[in-house]
Amino acid sequence: MTKFSPAPGAALYRTIWRWHFYAGLLVLPFIFFLSITGSIYLFKPQIDRWEERAWHGLSAINRVSPDVQLAAAQKAVPGGRFNSYRLPETSGDAAVLHLALPGDSGMRDVAVAPDGRVIAISNPDNRVTAWVARLHGSLLLGTPGSLIVEAAASWAIFLILSGLYLWWPRGRGLAGVLWPRLDQGGRVRWRDLHAVTGFWVSGLALVMLASGLPWGDGWATGFRFIRSQMGWVNIPQDWRGGIDLHARDLHARHDHRSMAAMTPARGSAFGQITLSGIVERASLEGMPFPALLSPPGAKARFGPGNGRFWKLTSEAQNRSVIRTVRYDANSGAVIDRRGFADKHVIDRIINYGIAWHEGQLFGWINQAIGVLTTAMLMLLAVSGTVMWWRKRPSGTLGAPPALREPQARIITALLVVLAILLPVLGLSLLQFWLVDQGLRVLLPGMAERLGRA
Repeated sequence: MTKFSPAPGAALYRTIWRWHFYAGLLVLPFIFFLSITGSIYLFKPQIDRWEERAWHGLSAINRVSPDVQLAAAQKAVPGGRFNSYRLPETSGDAAVLHLALPGDSGMRDVAVAPDGRVIAISNPDNRVTAWVARLHGSLLLGTPGSLIVEAAASWAIFLILSGLYLWWPRGRGLAGVLWPRLDQGGRVRWRDLHAVTGFWVSGLALVMLASGLPWGDGWATGFRFIRSQMGWVNIPQDWRGGIDLHARDLHARHDHRSMAAMTPARGSAFGQITLSGIVERASLEGMPFPALLSPPGAKARFGPGNGRFWKLTSEAQNRSVIRTVRYDANSGAVIDRRGFADKHVIDRIINYGIAWHEGQLFGWINQAIGVLTTAMLMLLAVSGTVMWWRKRPSGTLGAPPALREPQARIITALLVVLAILLPVLGLSLLQFWLVDQGLRVLLPGMAERLGRA
């Protein structure tokens, strides 16, 4: 009897469908979770302003100097070491002084009113957006969680690419391709919602996923190495992501404990010019809010510290408007100014991507596009889950059967290419292969049962 063999196109389709199925089982829960947390973080400026609502619109009568504000903050946090001064956005806003606690026990933000009153002391790690960022970036699990999120993002990229292949019309009409047939039965309706939504969101989702990779510990560490070896460095990396294999400075990963340990302990070490004198000069720069002024010896949030200079920079999420100014610690003279255009083109691309990912590249329109993207991704996750649950035979996983046809090498080649570009995906592929081989050797019946359509 001749063994049935599907047509070459059908074999490839079934193979991609099988991998798409497994990628979906792995990724869809993460897509749903990361879409929720990501959509919240899109509104970081609004959430931060809400948390700081009591720090704005204060009386500017009896205004005191920044030096007096610093003294009040250090009195409120005994032993606190000065790390940065956030310039008030308006004359009636509090200044925020970032202090390192003694004994390497963390950092505190001290809000000081224009008249010198301390009105709030807070832990920056306990802010709503800081907590959401850790939840979104590492599942509150540190480096292991970051790698899990990166693996999910890498598989999501494959999921979108393979989904586009499965969506391809192949001679069908526009219904169910460009718009869903909502008047059809349940199975067709859910299939169309999944396929059509996936098509329309694919471009935005790929940009969103790719722009998030610079934060991952795996991809970003490899990128740091390649960036260094290729000579793509003219200004130190100024975003959190990856492990700097050439640096011993833990602060490069935004480690508050390291910041506390390395911040200068005495205000007299800041040079002859006072904080008030530097604030007066810095206020003329028109630096985008939030603008931070940090003293000599202080460690920046990302990259190397200030050395022997005062430094003015911005934490605005639209990185294309950020500039850095350095001042002489004794005279207050400007040493240099560096803008976005001074960065290497690779850094500019990465920073554009980060600003887009955070919804701040061009204001509320960027936020609206981000919310639309995350909403469509959540619809993909829900519709994909419903399709699987309704279609799977009782008692089985419902995976499409494995086909060992030569055409399946195409999907293998695609996975190899993606594994090279996305190393964490490659490692997870290796793990899946080992598990699959183990099941086939040790539990062949279970492997067959799991793979049965």
